Amino acid sequence: MTRQPPPLLVFSDLDGTLLDHESYDWTPARPALERLLRLGGGVVLATSKTAPEVATLRDEMSLSDWPAIVENGAGILAPGADGDSDREEYDCLRRALDGLPADLRGAFRGFGDMTDADVAKATGLAPQAAAKARTRAFSEPGLWSGTEAQEATFTKALAEHRITARRGGRFLTLSFGRTKADAMADLTDELRPRHTMALGDAPNDAEMIEAAEIGIIIPNPHGHPLPPLMGEAEGRIRRIDLPGPQGWNKAVGQVIDELELTKAGVAHG
Repeated sequence: MTRQPPPLLVFSDLDGTLLDHESYDWTPARPALERLLRLGGGVVLATSKTAPEVATLRDEMSLSDWPAIVENGAGILAPGADGDSDREEYDCLRRALDGLPADLRGAFRGFGDMTDADVAKATGLAPQAAAKARTRAFSEPGLWSGTEAQEATFTKALAEHRITARRGGRFLTLSFGRTKADAMADLTDELRPRHTMALGDAPNDAEMIEAAEIGIIIPNPHGHPLPPLMGEAEGRIRRIDLPGPQGWNKAVGQVIDELELTKAGVAHG
């Protein structure tokens, strides 16, 4: 089936952006989300979460007709897919990680080093959801317990294996370098939206926010504020005053109004 180019395609981080940091609730964003979908727009979830995790959330949000960006851009979940993926890339990453000097390796505790119960405790997820979070195909989030100087050495050592280390809202995530912005560019080329918008709250969202026509920085009460981003001074990127899904709802509603999508007659049956 040929998809009509959406009038507005929203690329959205999950944790701390569309999902509340504590409760993982997304329903405060429902009014703007449903309004966007009625107008023929779409949402591409863009997250560090795994494909199995995202497939479940995507179904709950009635977004299964849209692709999703998983594991910080390392993979794309096709519309309607259930999240099964080849783990070869993840296994290669873990071998490189385990080959590091003991002091560096010991300071990083990845999801592959944890049990489902450990991940549930570290994330606040229910045990079943934590099991899905550990079903990784492309990247490895983890907790760093070393010094800043050790982290720099750790990152440099991984770079020799073409592995990057990027900070998200809670975790240091290792991958083979593709970002949310890289995956966003691929999907924008494919879907050809009239307008693009991106929302996020963490450093690993910055490139995606900067790459969108309209970028929204959601405040993160659990982390340091993002530094000024390219495009912020001229207003193309803006900061919303509410956290999580409340901020998402406000920002998306404002952009729909600003673009006058309702007046443009873009509503689809």
